[in-house]
Amino acid sequence: MTKFILKRFLLAIPTLLAVLTIVFIIARVIPGDPAVVILGDSASREALDNLRQRLGLNQPLSKQYIDFVLKALQGNLGESLVSGTPVIKEVLNVLPYTIDLTIAGIIIGIVFGIPLGVLTAVYRNSAIDFIARIASLLGLSFPAFYSAILLIIVFALQLGWFPVLSSGDLSNPIQRLHHLILPGVNLGLIMVAYVTRATRSSMLEVLREDYIRTAKAKGLPGTVILFRHAMRNAMIPIITVIGLYLGVLVGNSVLTEIVFNRPGLGKLIIGALSQRDYSMLQGLMVVYGFIIVLTNLITDLTYGFSDPRVKYS
Repeated sequence: MTKFILKRFLLAIPTLLAVLTIVFIIARVIPGDPAVVILGDSASREALDNLRQRLGLNQPLSKQYIDFVLKALQGNLGESLVSGTPVIKEVLNVLPYTIDLTIAGIIIGIVFGIPLGVLTAVYRNSAIDFIARIASLLGLSFPAFYSAILLIIVFALQLGWFPVLSSGDLSNPIQRLHHLILPGVNLGLIMVAYVTRATRSSMLEVLREDYIRTAKAKGLPGTVILFRHAMRNAMIPIITVIGLYLGVLVGNSVLTEIVFNRPGLGKLIIGALSQRDYSMLQGLMVVYGFIIVLTNLITDLTYGFSDPRVKYS
């Protein structure tokens, strides 16, 4: 198992380097001079030259790339052009809010999505299956920002159960959880739809296998067949869908943070775009790339724990 984990960590390194390379290229192939975009067309030549020197844009591309990668690997993402504070410091100040929101969506999606998927597969073409499939289809059809607005109108404005502005104090766990429920449910409902449909499809395929019919013929209890034999073999496609959707979940968390006026990486992105904070945008792209690489690594490791055959392939 140690060899399997070490191999996956080593494979993540070139992926991370590829992400850094893509971020570096995107930041430099965008049309227009970044210094002009930041300072405006009316800026003096001296001011433009000073900013280019500050950003390192007057150096050869090869040196810019090496400096960018080395600093990023050390956790140095530069300084904000607006506030002058290190980008990593501003990211770490709001990252707990985004992590809370993402984890809440994952938990809700797994806790409700997998049982619903199993239930609809076992009772295929029944009323339960029909209702769950319609509900999951609606969940896939609703954009994150639209469902967030509906939740605010119903549960925050009309019923008054939750605050409209979902920030909360990180040092107060109860308040933190109370402010997290509504945006967490918004993300979780969308993930429930994905996980339910993936679980149903995977379970239906497994339940048709010969070893399931053999287990039934031997007289094994239905719960043993379902959870010990069917579920374990159906988990790989489910884990794949969850791992792939985590990237979508992080993107949806940006929209959710904006609608709920919640601190997080989403508000940092909007602020950097409106203020033309070139360094902040580049740093945030690196952070999101790192999150996606880490998510894929965790998904690969989960394969090994759920299916022992993966460790020896």
